[in-house]
Amino acid sequence: MSLVLTIIHVLVAIGLIVSVILQSGKSAGLSGAIAGGAESFFGRKKGLEEKLERITVILAVVFVVTALLSVLF
Repeated sequence: MSLVLTIIHVLVAIGLIVSVILQSGKSAGLSGAIAGGAESFFGRKKGLEEKLERITVILAVVFVVTALLSVLF
């Protein structure tokens, strides 16, 4: 059980690292400031960024759960 949990934890950690690296920064200099203002005025852009954010949140929750379970087992 401990080995399986460790393997899942490592895979989730790698997925979490990849999902964070693939996301673009919130402020990319002057163009990020202008785009940030436009996004707040016109609404958020949909698509890949939103999916990456959702995947990152899910992986973070699974990471914490597997970390807590590994302490218990």
